[in-house]
Amino acid sequence: MKIKRLLIATLSVLGLFCILYFIGDKTNISYSFSNGQGYSYSINLYLTAFLRWVALALACWFAYEKRKLTAWILVAMFIGISIGTDFPEMAKNFRIFSDIFLRLIKTIIAPLLFGTLVVGIAGHSNIKQVGRMGLKSILYFEIVTTVALVIGLMAINITKAGVGSELKAQSSQIEKANTLLAQKQSHDVILDIFPENIAKSIADNQILQIVVFSILFGIGLAMVKNEEKKAAMLMFAESLSEVMFKFTNIVMLLAPIAVGGAMAYSVASMGIGVIGSLLKLVATLYAALFAFVALVLVPIGLMVKLPFKRFMDAITEPVSIAFATASSEAALPKAMEKLVEMGIPKKVVAFVLPTGYSFNLDGTTLYLSLASVFIAQASGIDLTIGQQIQMCLVLMLTSKGVAGVRGASFLILVSTVSSLGLDPTKAFAILAVDALMDMGRTTLNVVGNCLATYVIAKWEGEV
Repeated sequence: MKIKRLLIATLSVLGLFCILYFIGDKTNISYSFSNGQGYSYSINLYLTAFLRWVALALACWFAYEKRKLTAWILVAMFIGISIGTDFPEMAKNFRIFSDIFLRLIKTIIAPLLFGTLVVGIAGHSNIKQVGRMGLKSILYFEIVTTVALVIGLMAINITKAGVGSELKAQSSQIEKANTLLAQKQSHDVILDIFPENIAKSIADNQILQIVVFSILFGIGLAMVKNEEKKAAMLMFAESLSEVMFKFTNIVMLLAPIAVGGAMAYSVASMGIGVIGSLLKLVATLYAALFAFVALVLVPIGLMVKLPFKRFMDAITEPVSIAFATASSEAALPKAMEKLVEMGIPKKVVAFVLPTGYSFNLDGTTLYLSLASVFIAQASGIDLTIGQQIQMCLVLMLTSKGVAGVRGASFLILVSTVSSLGLDPTKAFAILAVDALMDMGRTTLNVVGNCLATYVIAKWEGEV
């Protein structure tokens, strides 16, 4: 009852703040007064800011009473937005909190995947199941990502968001684009699946290569005849995975600070008026993302009889982390832990979820098809259906296996636009709102992969 009253009080104060902000913004009522020395103050400005921070204080109290990490993460997001709005210069330094968090997360991924996969494969000695899950996963990933590409094309062709848009990149976007392009490397979809040095794969955060190494290691361990030696390694792998899950819980205590820092930096960097002519692109993307969830993921969930409430409870934390940090990797350890708690076997979670991070990027593939056509529209070029289909075929290949590459979606976008004979510098302007769009597409990537894990587990009769 106490928590409910706190929530009502918080929402009431936020509602009053929104009303006052709307009145002041639309009617230009400032309620200014002078102190007699030539300085004037705006009561409306100070009152709305005061109410906003009162609401945030109540929200902190609500999170404290709730004692849930999800509540703290959501509150931290709003605090970060407020800090980024009120203190932009200071907020630009807050990125260090999210960077620290992401570094710690990256230390978890390799040992966690190794431990869970080795135990899942060698502990049950069911090597055939690995092959079955691999084939089923690839089939599922290809079908769903193809649908994502089509929905992206349909959305941008319906809204025609790029028609009449003037894509002029600012100096900051040009500088950022050149930095990303400078670290572009050749990418071989097949070759990059296999590790040449596991230490290098871990250092470069190549998740798929770590998965392949762990699977081969698990198969090799399952073939060991000496039960004493096999048991010793299995015990080590099982202990390692258990320790890394506890390690994850410790690191997750920093999640609210990291989320707040990431949001503060994003708001301070983007500014309020940065969207401008790109507002229609952002709106089209989010509408397409919601359409994909409603038209594709929900029906899939109904077909496999997904327990929606339990599933939503399980993915709330990893999804909120993914949205705020715009990083799928940040959500991976917590997503694995929550899906295991939901009842999905560790061996399925450890295999399907990280593999999906390379092959099942629903949000990213949808964005790439949408953004490519947007640039063509803004360039005054009307792509034929044949050209759009050809572009989709290219994206089906180029968007695979790049989860660990910084700025991968931008690099693919530039490459795709170039292959269509368009000016690749047109893509630079999109970087102005890339952080905002990245939050949405990353969130869909995580949701899609969590659902894929349940689908494959159901397909295998494991749930």
